[in-house]
Amino acid sequence: MDLSLKQRLLGAAVLIALAVIFVPMFLSGSAPQKSAEMETSNLAIPPAPDREFQTRVLPVDPAAQNPTGPSTQAPDANHIATVDTATAPKPEMPAAEPAPAPAPAAPTPAAATPAKPGTTAPKQAMPAAEPPKLVPGQAANGHFFVHLGIYSASKNSDELVATLKKGGFPAFAESSEFQGKPAQRVRVGPFEDRAAAEAARLRIKQLKPSVPGSVVQLAGDATADAPATALPKAHAGGWAVQLGALKTADDANKLRDRLKNAGFVAFIDKLDANGTTLWRVRAGPEVDRGAADKLKSNIKEKLKLDGMIVTL
Repeated sequence: MDLSLKQRLLGAAVLIALAVIFVPMFLSGSAPQKSAEMETSNLAIPPAPDREFQTRVLPVDPAAQNPTGPSTQAPDANHIATVDTATAPKPEMPAAEPAPAPAPAAPTPAAATPAKPGTTAPKQAMPAAEPPKLVPGQAANGHFFVHLGIYSASKNSDELVATLKKGGFPAFAESSEFQGKPAQRVRVGPFEDRAAAEAARLRIKQLKPSVPGSVVQLAGDATADAPATALPKAHAGGWAVQLGALKTADDANKLRDRLKNAGFVAFIDKLDANGTTLWRVRAGPEVDRGAADKLKSNIKEKLKLDGMIVTL
């Protein structure tokens, strides 16, 4: 059979099949059914009930509901409790505390006189602080020493002292304590100023390089005025009158200002010795011992303060 004829027959068969399928659909007269979503219903609002409602305001405080005590009446089952929310509830006020009883009035002394109106009562005077106790000779003799250590064996300390004395140093040993055991402390001195002590320490270092040395200051209390032979003559500024050694700088400044207000020249000498710090108040200095004696007498006459003549 010819190929073109076959194709024509196949196309005709396809067209017939399509016509059989779609032609009945176009020729059908029934309309498409509506879905449930497209349907509309008439909803009628039910009529209002005939029952009459009543609005009541109930207090929250249970005491207000039953002021006379608990009720024995059974509650109504048909009663509907309502609360008025239109107004905010008022906070309860705390109960007033009873006023304290007035204190009994203090008895008035018979000699007291009533104050006049318009005048204020005088303030009670505070007791004045006691002035610090002045010890004129406290820590007056301040000297410098060269400290060469503490030795537990007395043989070592004795050998060191003997060697230093051969070298011309005023060395000595004194009893001490090290870790709860008896020991010997070796020192050289005393020296009047730190410069002399430092010079001696350097010379000792050259003689005994292995021995550590340091300059320390010790202060002893004076029991009498320094003698006129304590310093050579014409030693400028070598004498002063000490009025005391105080523990605080404020007290020392007050005493110094008191001397200055009385017309005396005064100064403060800070001393760090024996593990404590003291402020020595002194008047002067003076060139010779006679001027120092006169200054001491003038201070005694004007300020009633006892002083002690010391060297600088």
